[in-house]
Amino acid sequence: MNKKKLHIALFFGGNSSEHDVSKRSAHNIYDGLDKDKYDVSVFMFTKKGYLLGNQASKRIFDGEDEDKVVADVLPHVDFTNPLANIQNISEVKNIDIFFPVIHGNMGEDGTVQGLFRLLNKPWVGSGVASSGISFDKDLTKQLLSYHGIRNTKYVVVTPENRDEYTYEKCSDKLGKTLFVKPARQGSSVGIYKVENKEEFDKAVQDGFHYDFKLLVEESIEHPREVECSVLGNRKIKASKLGAIKIPESDIFYDYNNKFVDASGVEFQLPVNLPKELAAEIAQMSLDAFRVLDNRGLARMDFLVDKNNVPYFGEVNTLPGFTNISLYPQLWEVTGIGYSKLLDRLIQLAIEEFNDNAKLHYDFVELGKEKLPD
Repeated sequence: MNKKKLHIALFFGGNSSEHDVSKRSAHNIYDGLDKDKYDVSVFMFTKKGYLLGNQASKRIFDGEDEDKVVADVLPHVDFTNPLANIQNISEVKNIDIFFPVIHGNMGEDGTVQGLFRLLNKPWVGSGVASSGISFDKDLTKQLLSYHGIRNTKYVVVTPENRDEYTYEKCSDKLGKTLFVKPARQGSSVGIYKVENKEEFDKAVQDGFHYDFKLLVEESIEHPREVECSVLGNRKIKASKLGAIKIPESDIFYDYNNKFVDASGVEFQLPVNLPKELAAEIAQMSLDAFRVLDNRGLARMDFLVDKNNVPYFGEVNTLPGFTNISLYPQLWEVTGIGYSKLLDRLIQLAIEEFNDNAKLHYDFVELGKEKLPD
């Protein structure tokens, strides 16, 4: 008797700047899933944040113009329904596992995880709170600092305190060269390297287009960018490490390097580092994964200074799965191929769901509480 195939739903797209990257990741995952084990449906969030059903999403997935498909579908959406964004809800009732491939907000910030939880279905990756905290670079750094995990010094700039944090004040505290970045944005979007007041003011002004909380960070002199992939739930393991060498004409590993044109970028996979340094980075990765209560997968990014001191950069709870994405490549060189990695992530989603199902959520009916004697 043939074993029943699991029904996997890929959620992709989204209203972030990483919409098109998400589509490429979803295509790769779709192609990598073993169709003898899985039936696969696809659901796309449009750039306006509306969820399309499998039929319309598949049209886009197969190459139809996205704007045309959206224009065809949206007139038929019932916006009087408070769950209008969850169209064709009947399509999801037979889904066994959700696999979110939405980079940036809506995907990595806990939003779609909340939907999966309401639907009471397993999903790949971290939970609602863990995703939200990990997506916020400020909250991440606060937690890591509290637990003694080394990261760069920074200040937080908001519209309310903007006049207080001038370039002069920030540079006095953090050094002449600074990085300005949105706290809740991915893939190096909205990040600026600044060295004077004019550049700083422009970076802050533009940064507020992406978030109302900006990090102004110290710069590490001549850093090496080192990456580590983590896999697991409570029992976790770290991959071999990789390093990124960008062209000298570029100032840091930006959106274009990551997703558009990596031809000038040198990936060292795995990278040859001193044994003690490699062990420290791997342990910091595992420690951060636990501190942030991550599940399933995460890619940990580090900066290593000229003295071989590593600084935790950020965590990506839904890293890219494009042809040039580092998360799957690091597992490839560690010994876990693409399809096997996807199998493991799906199994981890099932295990986490089953573990959580054992928890008891007792409640007491209002007015009928048992009072102490």
